[in-house]
Amino acid sequence: PSINIELLVCNKPDAQVIQHIAPFNVPVLMVNKSDFNNPTNFITQLKNYKISFIVLAGFLWLLPKKVVKLYPKKIVNIHPALLPNYGGKGMYGKHVHQSVVNAKEKYSGITIHYANEAYDEGGIIFQEKIALSADENANSLAKKIHTLEHKHYPKIIENILEKM
Repeated sequence: PSINIELLVCNKPDAQVIQHIAPFNVPVLMVNKSDFNNPTNFITQLKNYKISFIVLAGFLWLLPKKVVKLYPKKIVNIHPALLPNYGGKGMYGKHVHQSVVNAKEKYSGITIHYANEAYDEGGIIFQEKIALSADENANSLAKKIHTLEHKHYPKIIENILEKM
């Protein structure tokens, strides 16, 4: 209840999150990769909206150094595996789940971490693991991971913001 979402930044005009947030009248800022990688205008927008904390979800671009410097330990991300395993460029969503299943891992989970200018290398804030069943596949694992994400990400974000 104490958290205000001031701005949704998105790079996909058809992203479902835009429809989900519409009833709350939150402004949406669409960004393209070239503007994002030359972030002067993007940073100006963040300042105009008085953004103090950034939550990433399903955002696959590397953050520009200027943005990371402006928000030290104020950008969080969630990853659908137990980092440092199964992280890095190209490791998102079904790619992660399929890799975990192919490796016959006994566990997977989620990692909530601070974001920096490298893929999945920011400091780990929280991890939760789950056991894989003997007949696990990428789709069934994705459903389990999605449940963990929804259970833990909002709570962790709220905990961080309460301490700021």
